Amino acid sequence: MSVSRPDLLRWQFDMTWALLELHLRALTPEDYRWEPAPLVWTVRPGPGGVWIPDWSETEPDPIPVPTIAWLTWHIGWWWSVTLDHARGHAVRDRTEIGWPGEAEVAGWLYDLRADWRAVLDAYTDADLDAPAAFPWGDTPDRTVAHTAAWVNAELMKNAAEIGQLRLLRAAG
Repeated sequence: MSVSRPDLLRWQFDMTWALLELHLRALTPEDYRWEPAPLVWTVRPGPGGVWIPDWSETEPDPIPVPTIAWLTWHIGWWWSVTLDHARGHAVRDRTEIGWPGEAEVAGWLYDLRADWRAVLDAYTDADLDAPAAFPWGDTPDRTVAHTAAWVNAELMKNAAEIGQLRLLRAAG
């Protein structure tokens, strides 16, 4: 049986999303900002009730352990920017993408999932062969297919991180 590249990428995305969804459905409000270690990256209250994610332009050493709140913001940030690129929209700066809070974060991620699924559903083999600079810059051999595969890999990594933190908190 032959499977088209768009169909394979959609299948992989749906499987990856199902793993994240398993954890999203089980999270409690207290899980999001639980700090598993003294050195963490999290989201912090900012002016006007806005949540500000911890960030450094250079990777710190040692690397802070992210909280689930930070990881869900991170997903929302890279996915929003990926969608900007995929749709040909002006690309938002990282600082323009805030964390919506415990009560709304799952809905935000579900909306991003629906938006990305619509982009994936529209891709043809020819679309996947088009050059793409995001997220790696001007590398001539990267295509839209590479970007779609990267989304699947990044989402899988973040889903595993969220799941591990959720399980550690529950076991503690």
